Amino acid sequence: MAPSVTAADSGDLLLEPAVRHAPTLGHLRSVLGDCTRCKLAGGRTTIVFGVGNPQAAVMFIGEGPGEDEDRQGVPFVGRAGALLTDIITKGMGLTREDVYIANVVKCRPPNNRNPELDEIAACEPFLRRQIALVRPKVIVALGKFASQVLLRSRVPISRLRGIWSEYDGVPLMPTFHPAYLLRTPSDKKLVWEDVKKVLEHLGLPIPQRAR
Repeated sequence: MAPSVTAADSGDLLLEPAVRHAPTLGHLRSVLGDCTRCKLAGGRTTIVFGVGNPQAAVMFIGEGPGEDEDRQGVPFVGRAGALLTDIITKGMGLTREDVYIANVVKCRPPNNRNPELDEIAACEPFLRRQIALVRPKVIVALGKFASQVLLRSRVPISRLRGIWSEYDGVPLMPTFHPAYLLRTPSDKKLVWEDVKKVLEHLGLPIPQRAR
């Protein structure tokens, strides 16, 4: 599912002044509070805001929390999270503490379904402010849903991945979601190619094991 309309189509996403003017990620998390801005609040265990370096050069954005993330309050901590960690450490020569990781929505959708339009609209102001505060040099969009939402696109991820685009003026590289790679490990080589483009853009060396 790829929404064709989001809050961006109806004006300024940052409708709450406290969101617009939050000076740090910590303040922004406080503004989010025990959020009840959409119906996902009724089924979540924990809000999954985001983790990592508040001044990261690379920001990874996924779809939304899964069961493990909902329980622990940290994005990408299950099997897909372990693979993302490998991408960051083995593919990029960085650590999770070097990057920033967030999701399109901060609460787990029921049965891991795709987030719906109202849920995206409620969360996207916070994501945009996160991006503005981190000021990454590159966004890596993980998977079909995050890529299509951020790019306002219905183009399949197989055609989006590996091609530079932008989100709010920040270079964006779409790639496959780690959960997809668990099911289709043969496509890991394509993600390594995407990672190399990110490293080249940042002027960072390509680790020998990712060559």
